[in-house]
Amino acid sequence: MTADANQLTELLALLAAAAVCVPLARRLRLGSILGYLAAGAIIGPWGLGLISSVQDIQRPAEFGVAFLLFIVGIEMKLSRLWLMRRQVFGLGGAQVTLTAAILGSCAWALGAPAAMSVIAGLGLSLSSTAMGLQTLSERGELATAYGRSGFAVLLLQDLMVPVLFALVPILSIHNVALTASLGLAIMQGAAILIGVTLAGRFLLRPFLHIVARSHSAEVFTATILLIVLGIGWLTEHAGMSMAMGAFLAGLLLADSEFRHQIEADITPFRGLLLGLFFMGVGMAIDFGLLAQSWLQIAGLVLGLLTIKTGILVPLARLAGLSWSNAVRVGLLLSQGGEFAFVLLGFAQNQGAIASGLTDLLILVVSLSMATTPALAAAGHHLARMMERNTNKSHHHTSVAIPPEEDSGHVILAGFGRVGRIVASLLDAAGQTYIAFDHNLDTVILGRSKGYPIFFGDASRPEVMRAAHADKAALVILTMDDPLSTARALASIHHMYPRLPIHCRARDHEQSCDLTQAGATCAVPETLEASLQLGRSSLTNLGLTGEQVESILEQFRSDNYAILQKTLEERHSAKNI
Repeated sequence: MTADANQLTELLALLAAAAVCVPLARRLRLGSILGYLAAGAIIGPWGLGLISSVQDIQRPAEFGVAFLLFIVGIEMKLSRLWLMRRQVFGLGGAQVTLTAAILGSCAWALGAPAAMSVIAGLGLSLSSTAMGLQTLSERGELATAYGRSGFAVLLLQDLMVPVLFALVPILSIHNVALTASLGLAIMQGAAILIGVTLAGRFLLRPFLHIVARSHSAEVFTATILLIVLGIGWLTEHAGMSMAMGAFLAGLLLADSEFRHQIEADITPFRGLLLGLFFMGVGMAIDFGLLAQSWLQIAGLVLGLLTIKTGILVPLARLAGLSWSNAVRVGLLLSQGGEFAFVLLGFAQNQGAIASGLTDLLILVVSLSMATTPALAAAGHHLARMMERNTNKSHHHTSVAIPPEEDSGHVILAGFGRVGRIVASLLDAAGQTYIAFDHNLDTVILGRSKGYPIFFGDASRPEVMRAAHADKAALVILTMDDPLSTARALASIHHMYPRLPIHCRARDHEQSCDLTQAGATCAVPETLEASLQLGRSSLTNLGLTGEQVESILEQFRSDNYAILQKTLEERHSAKNI
């Protein structure tokens, strides 16, 4: 078989395995990552053997991690990163230092030489950026408190990669003079980072303006790929990771007017290449070594997960996270990382670590990475249990409410686009209100603009008690998520059956459901938005104001009459 035919066979094997395993894993609620890992294991050297050289796909697979970090960077502004500096250097720095020291000591106690123990500890202290961020992204939890803390730790670990690579030659030949090389590498890396940042600030946006004026979508996409991979190549040349450079490129474009188009162009590449990365991890699992020493390897994997979790949980707690979020961070980042593969391979080439130990550690890291989706899910369920137990045993509330309000105030739940408009109308009417939202960034932004908004979930009874709902005149639910609206309505209506509750509904059907569940009024947003659009259209067509209002009022009356009829029919059917 020719080389081209062999490459085509391998490509078809990759696509077929992914097409079968990933949808199956998602259907079983195991997540796409485990699907990719299983696909790689099946077609890899220890499976069907359709792909024998894992190294051939490692380089393009690294681009997937780079694109993932680029997307994270473009969604994070420099101002927000500066606010995270304590978590990055405090929590992240403490995690790497303590984990490397403890794991290195364990390796030394098991008989490994001192230099090998240090390298093993450093390599195993790293967690998987790809696994951690992809898991958070799939769950939509990157913006949560524990998601930001997990990202801070991963970012610090990426920053440490060049330092770790510079240490390997020193440990391999015990040459103190090489400390100058370490200083030179750090200075070179800092110079490139500063140069890239300055060039990005003053050249990147004007360059993108020139490209955008060409009106060629293909050229624009190619330019973005050039920027991401070019900056990644520069940082990699400086001894850092390509992923670190891609993250920096994302930060430089985070405030640009092109960010949304860039995200849309890069996302397909990220998904495809990141899937290739996970399949490469699955192929790298040495099932022959696993069969020979399965008991030892199982113990090492369990020990690694336990030690890293045991270090991260108290550190996250000291960093200000709740116990439930600290457990989530600990379990999410308890695995080994992809940079351990490169670091251990580099150390082996430098003669700093034996090949047998390298193979063993790579297998341990691969298996630990495969546990990430399951451990993340376990952390989620465990955190929920801890939060429920806390709520039962304490009068816990995540919101600090000012002194008791006078009777007649309004409680506004949800402070998105609709909630802000309703709040502005209440302000204009001079009506006192308290607003809630469970998105911390929304709360911070709202409070910075002077709104009386607090962090809290309106479906929780203790939050309503803290908001003095028994003295409120009205509750307005403006959440975008229908399930959140239904849950909050059910809870509030159960506790305060006489309290009027006005709800935002997606459509006519949800409006019926909410009204039947106890809402005093449920306004379908599709209906009202359509009426406003129709108002402007009819006016522009030449109809008088009276004619337009008459048509709209008739249409509105007919639709709400249908709503009332639907409710009466449901009520009659229920009684039958």
